Amino acid sequence: MAMLFSRPQRRPPLMRQAIKIRRHGVRDLQDTRPPRAQEIEPSSHHLSPEERALLYEEALYTVLYRLGQPEPNHVGESSELLRYLQEAFRMEPEEHQQMLKRVQQLEKPVFCLKATVKQAKGILGKDVSGFSDPYCLLGIEQGMTVSGGSPGLRRRQKAVVRHTIPEEQTHRTQVITQTLNPVWDETFILEFEDISNASFHLDMWDMDTVESVRQKLGELTDLHGLRRMFKEARKDKGQDDFLGNVVLRLQDLRCREDHWYPLEPCTDTYPDRGQCHLQFQFIHKRRATKASRSQPSYTVHLHLLQQLVSHEVTQHQAGSTSWDGSLSSQAATILFLHATQKDLSDFHRSLAQWLAYSRLYQSLEFPSSCLLFPITSIEYQWIQGRLKAEQLEELATSFSSLLAYGLSLIRRFRSVFPLSVPDSPARLQSLLRVLVQMCKMKAFGELCPNSDPLPSLVSEALRAGTVGWFHLKQQHHQPMVQGLLEMGKALLSLVQDIIGDLHQCQRTWNKIFHNVLKIDLFSMAFLELQWLVAKRVQDHIAAVGGSVTLEVGESLFQLYVSLKELYQLGPLPSERDGVLALEGFHRWFRPAIPSWLQKTYSVALARVQRAVQMDQLVPLGELTKHSTSAVDLSTCFAQISHTAQQLDWPDPEEAFMITVKFVEDTCRLALVYCSLIKARARELSAGQKDQGQAANMLCVVVNDMEQLRLVIGKLPTQLAWEALEQRVGPVLEQEQLQNTLHAQLQGALAGLGHEIRTGVRTLAEQLEAGIAKHIQKLVGIRESVLPEDAILPLMKFLEVELCYMNTNLVQENFSSLLSLLWTHTLTVLAEVAASQRSCPRACSRLKFALQNLEVCFYAEGCGLPPEALHTATFQALQRDLELQAASSRELIHKYFCSRLQQQAATTSEELGAVTVKASYRPSEQKLRVELLSASNLLPLDSNGSSDPFVQLTLEPRHEFPELAPRETQKHKKDLHPLFDETFEFLVPAEPCQKDGACLLLSVLDHDTLGTDDLEGEAFLPLCSVPGLTGMEEPGEVPQTRLPLTYPAPNGDPILQLLESRKGDREAQAFVRLRRQRAKKASQHGPRPGR
Repeated sequence: MAMLFSRPQRRPPLMRQAIKIRRHGVRDLQDTRPPRAQEIEPSSHHLSPEERALLYEEALYTVLYRLGQPEPNHVGESSELLRYLQEAFRMEPEEHQQMLKRVQQLEKPVFCLKATVKQAKGILGKDVSGFSDPYCLLGIEQGMTVSGGSPGLRRRQKAVVRHTIPEEQTHRTQVITQTLNPVWDETFILEFEDISNASFHLDMWDMDTVESVRQKLGELTDLHGLRRMFKEARKDKGQDDFLGNVVLRLQDLRCREDHWYPLEPCTDTYPDRGQCHLQFQFIHKRRATKASRSQPSYTVHLHLLQQLVSHEVTQHQAGSTSWDGSLSSQAATILFLHATQKDLSDFHRSLAQWLAYSRLYQSLEFPSSCLLFPITSIEYQWIQGRLKAEQLEELATSFSSLLAYGLSLIRRFRSVFPLSVPDSPARLQSLLRVLVQMCKMKAFGELCPNSDPLPSLVSEALRAGTVGWFHLKQQHHQPMVQGLLEMGKALLSLVQDIIGDLHQCQRTWNKIFHNVLKIDLFSMAFLELQWLVAKRVQDHIAAVGGSVTLEVGESLFQLYVSLKELYQLGPLPSERDGVLALEGFHRWFRPAIPSWLQKTYSVALARVQRAVQMDQLVPLGELTKHSTSAVDLSTCFAQISHTAQQLDWPDPEEAFMITVKFVEDTCRLALVYCSLIKARARELSAGQKDQGQAANMLCVVVNDMEQLRLVIGKLPTQLAWEALEQRVGPVLEQEQLQNTLHAQLQGALAGLGHEIRTGVRTLAEQLEAGIAKHIQKLVGIRESVLPEDAILPLMKFLEVELCYMNTNLVQENFSSLLSLLWTHTLTVLAEVAASQRSCPRACSRLKFALQNLEVCFYAEGCGLPPEALHTATFQALQRDLELQAASSRELIHKYFCSRLQQQAATTSEELGAVTVKASYRPSEQKLRVELLSASNLLPLDSNGSSDPFVQLTLEPRHEFPELAPRETQKHKKDLHPLFDETFEFLVPAEPCQKDGACLLLSVLDHDTLGTDDLEGEAFLPLCSVPGLTGMEEPGEVPQTRLPLTYPAPNGDPILQLLESRKGDREAQAFVRLRRQRAKKASQHGPRPGR
């Protein structure tokens, strides 16, 4: 193991250098014999009793002769490790004690410290050049201890190694010339006997050689170098300089150490002498166990690793937990000690871990991610030449075995990695990554060169696994009785399982295979399964033939729906490579369509009949005002729509005919329901004496019909008419579509609307009599009763009845009821108002009632909208009541207001015109009127002319009782008289500012023998006279030209109303005067052509 140090120098020739083990050439000390083939590749990880006993002996020996301080997280107590080994090997206590005693009697191993001197940095420069030529002397001192564990606490001395360790036990490194940061990377094996009193010593020296003064002067670089040269001149020639030392107690070291240690000085001259990087490992030589003497260290470690990992996995399974790949502290400690003591390299440890884990993975359940670390480690350190032929063969076999086992798992991934287990996707992904990493290894490529690419192997495994899974499922669903119905149900279950599997592939598995291997599992599985399904379905439909019973038809429908779902999972037509086996599958089911439609209608009809028979015609709640049968009917229609959506027949023409049939059946069911629900209401109300209960049932019936109308109205959306019409547009004409689908729907809606209106009309008739009775009572109440008190009974009646109807009717029907009641109420009010035309007090009550009824029916926006309330009848009645409720003087005011409006709207001067100037002087309270002229008057005399004059009066007379009419002078035979007369009226401003206050200008034709004829009238509103709106005196007053007008020839309604008030003298006098004017106007109409 040792070789003589023969380098020429002044060192004693007997000093021997130890065996040096280079980092790049580390070999296992125990692997000196070639292993047998049967030892390298055991048939399995299970050992024979003899092998198990030898391995147990090896493990006990490892624990008993452990060296060094425990690693962090490792077990320090040997007793605990021994107990763990007893459990891992399942040893009985007696057997364990016997083996332990036998191992204790074995010869101890040779204890060695494997020391590696890596490098140093920051050492002293002892040469003239400022550098040094460092080398190290190292060895182990027995029988000496360093007190306190620190080499600085004992007396420092030069040449510690030379003086304390025998020369034959002293080892030396190479000399690295001219450096302050030397790198050696040399390894030495240092034997020792007792770790408790042994210490490691390392001295670092600067080698000096004999040189001439001229050579040294040539190396000078600064004054420090000159000082060093003088210092060397004082010491002996060729004497090496001490650079520092490291002294460590072995019992303080761990089993493995890797640290930078400071170089300690012998004097305090240079306390900082740099650092040295050292690595230590405690190893054994000449172990006395049979396994160490008969088997390679690598093989023994592999068997021990398999045994402990198998125990770890078994322990977790016994505790109903899965092993996560982490070894217990006891197992990790034992394996670490064994590998260290046997001096196994990191590469061989990774190789052993790979072989052990890859074998155990094929028989025990633990995460495949545990294989990634050894794969990475082997790949990082792979050099084919460092393994023997048997080891290469063993590694190649492990690759092939794991690949075959992984492909078998992938082939059965549906059962091996079920989604019912939460971590199944992660486990499958981990396995795929392990296979990918393994196949990428340089070792795999060199040892398995003929292996196919992994994606192709996995694809073939998935394809075969999918077909095998299909046949297993088909066998699982095979019925006990071979009948058509049973076979159909079995086939349906098979298709549904396939759909579920494809959904799982699409959502979960496909992502995993695509991300890791770029394999489209979903497309592959779909293509395989759809071909197999198509063959089975065609065979089953051929067996059914043309005799499709209702039960078989139902089974075929479910099968059709499932096939449609399966077909829709496939790729789009533009993305397919060829024609699918399921292409056009709907044609296979064409004979079963009539039975499907008949089954749908029969089930819906039976459900409707049962729902109506069980309905008690009671609202479901405060917000839901229809009964249970309406809910069941909505569910029936929804089921029909759902069936149509499930069918979704691809052929446009046939799809149109199927939709027509669905609409026809739905409309028929709606009408059947109306008949049944009315009959049910009659049946339930027949024994009821309470009319309110019958009204409740009628409300529920009307609400049920309204709910049915809403449901029917949704048919175009639910059956996707728009999409259907687009599909059949190129085949069918638009008129044919309107005459079928739309005509059926409109007919059903019209029938429902008629039924609803009939029901609402019946409810309204029950309330109309009460409303009419209360309105009639209004006019009969004595005059001392206030209007708000008079209408109180009517409003209470409406409040009670309308609240009741609002509670029991849905909003649409309640609005219809309100419309009917409002129309009836207006009719009754108009009739009563017409009978009370001459009674203002009664009309005032009716007017007040109308106002309150409008508010009641509007109900703050919850009742009828304004456009429904303000009908033509309402507006006419409102106007009539407004007039009839007014007093005679108010009517006179209104009359003049209307004449002022007529005056303002008149632009034609067909009857002539007058021109005036009017102003008001507030300071004098005088109204000044300048009558200027008249023009274009009608010739009313027989001579073709007229004798005009103008009469001026302030109207209404009751507002100006003290002002008598004024007249202008009479002009003979003049149709364009120029009056130019001024009149002043002493009148306050207040009455002039009221509505209807005006200056009436009556142009008359003077007759000597008879009454004066009327040329025309003009009305000047006093509110527009300058000076009335403010306190300032008017300035320049403008002229006002007023066209002449006639009273209405057909009679004014205000005058008619005033005329009806026979007991009112003022009204009668006013009407008489206005009638006389109208009579005169009718006698002298305008001439033709004027």
